[in-house]
Amino acid sequence: MSRIGKKPVAVPDGVKVEIAGSEFKVSGPKGELSWELPERISARYDADAKLIQVERVGDEKQARALHGTSRALLANMIHGVNQGYERRLLVYGTGYSCNLKGDFLCLNVGFVGRGSKNKPQFEVPVPDGLEVVVETPAARGDLEPAKFLVRGCDKQLVGQFAAEVRRIRPPEPYKGKGIRYDDERVRRKQGKAFASGAA
Repeated sequence: MSRIGKKPVAVPDGVKVEIAGSEFKVSGPKGELSWELPERISARYDADAKLIQVERVGDEKQARALHGTSRALLANMIHGVNQGYERRLLVYGTGYSCNLKGDFLCLNVGFVGRGSKNKPQFEVPVPDGLEVVVETPAARGDLEPAKFLVRGCDKQLVGQFAAEVRRIRPPEPYKGKGIRYDDERVRRKQGKAFASGAA
């Protein structure tokens, strides 16, 4: 038996759970989510104890593999609609900036020949269910980055959008310019050393 899969999921106050067949729905202060449970996996909700128990049918390899995964996904959904998820990204580089224009995240990240003074180099559409908050719109030098926050109740959607934005300009190893996560450590390389006084 999966040690994670057999652990019940606590449902906090203010979160509503609905299970209809294989469809799992949950709603709370931050939004609502739904997920189709895989075959051989079922969920029971005890409204009195406010606990969700995830169970599997059979002991096949696939059922055992999905047992703990399904429990973790349901726990993530409960946490998401109750407290939400967020990912902060930093934009390092002189002249680099990030702004919001309607439902688009606008980025200027040093690509020559793209964009203009009034037009950003990249306009990334913000998916439904996500909120982007610009905390610092422009970077100052290579030490003070521009900052923005991605928020949402769907952990997978928050992480996917943050990864797609970071992929536009990953941090380079010499000066560290680019887009990185707030808790990301960029391994730096030393630049070329030129010998002085060479004939």
